[in-house]
Amino acid sequence: MAKFVGAHTSASGGVFNAVYEAQEIGARAFALFTKNQKRWEAKALETKVIDKFQKALLDSGIEAKHILPHDSYLINLGHPDEEKLLKSRNAFIDELERCEILGLELLNFHPGSHLKEITEDECLLNISESINIALDKTKGVKAVIENTAGQGTNLGYKFEHLAQIIDKVEDKSRVGVCIDTCHMFAAGYDIRTRETYDKTWNDFSDIVGFEYLMGMHINDSKPPLGSKKDRHHSLGEGEIGIDTFKFLMKDERMDDIPLILETIDSSIWKQEIEMLYSFVD
Repeated sequence: MAKFVGAHTSASGGVFNAVYEAQEIGARAFALFTKNQKRWEAKALETKVIDKFQKALLDSGIEAKHILPHDSYLINLGHPDEEKLLKSRNAFIDELERCEILGLELLNFHPGSHLKEITEDECLLNISESINIALDKTKGVKAVIENTAGQGTNLGYKFEHLAQIIDKVEDKSRVGVCIDTCHMFAAGYDIRTRETYDKTWNDFSDIVGFEYLMGMHINDSKPPLGSKKDRHHSLGEGEIGIDTFKFLMKDERMDDIPLILETIDSSIWKQEIEMLYSFVD
């Protein structure tokens, strides 16, 4: 097995453009939005766009399992308001369907927020139920829960939250997690030294399980450990430091999944990808 590193590339002008940008930066994986991430509505994918995307993908040699699409930032699958929860659920189903149409296998999403109107447990149950409803109405695509930094009322910053959501998902073959290194660190999980890196991932293994790890976001962090603030930085420029990413690239548990940069300077993604691959040797 090997590592598959890429970045969250732009689908502006058509989803196929995300594939082209991935190729330009030497990526073997990538992430994209299949629609405008800041709007509820989106026009259906046209046949010619789908065909162009699939041809670009075939030409690139990048496999569907190494692509990690992200859903709209507006969606809150744990919303305390019934009407708004339904709106989020319908939008999430649409996102899964778009992935299926494009021939993709994964959909990454932020779990949800309680907005101080319901308890954490109630919110986590809403999220599980939302996933169950969406999976029941779609096929093939896996729902990949992203850990959060714990900013505001966002849940999913503790491994226990992720485990609790997964526990209530009926079809466990279609649920997984994406671990963001910046979010992990901001939430209070130290990964800077060999000792703390091992402890954190051992905890993840015990609480969630590596069988659910389906992707990662590879980011340094501007704020310090446990800040609960979600602010990414370029690799080695932030509070996490470069050693963590060396550990990751040598860690066989992260083989054959998309490892996606969301670092702040897209002009150096190509160099960051090359640097990460240099750590494997």
